[in-house]
Amino acid sequence: MEKRDIFVQMDELDNRVGSFHAEFSALKQKVKELLEENKRLSIENHQLRQVFKRETAAEREIQLAANHHMDTEKAVADEPLVHDDESVALGEGHDNLTRLYHEGFHICNVYYGHLRTEGDCLFCLSFLNK
Repeated sequence: MEKRDIFVQMDELDNRVGSFHAEFSALKQKVKELLEENKRLSIENHQLRQVFKRETAAEREIQLAANHHMDTEKAVADEPLVHDDESVALGEGHDNLTRLYHEGFHICNVYYGHLRTEGDCLFCLSFLNK
């Protein structure tokens, strides 16, 4: 073999190794992203399961209390209560945001809807205290 052929072969081999390295690095990055997403989804799934368990337990308790209430009292015709719809809606919205925050989600305008992974968020807390 001539010296020139050897250098051409070495150059081609170097190019193939370089492209292999780039492809391997891209695959490594993709695996890292998938692992991070899997961890985030696992945390979110766990939190949602806890919320679901709490809500179903609360619904069962409400149903049992309603059944007990219906058994122990006769239906009494009372005058319907009049509520201020605006104050009820405002309180409901704030309560819903508070519940979402305690379930582990951001309610601030910066990260709204994202999962809170690092404890309390000052933006969310300042919004709740308004």
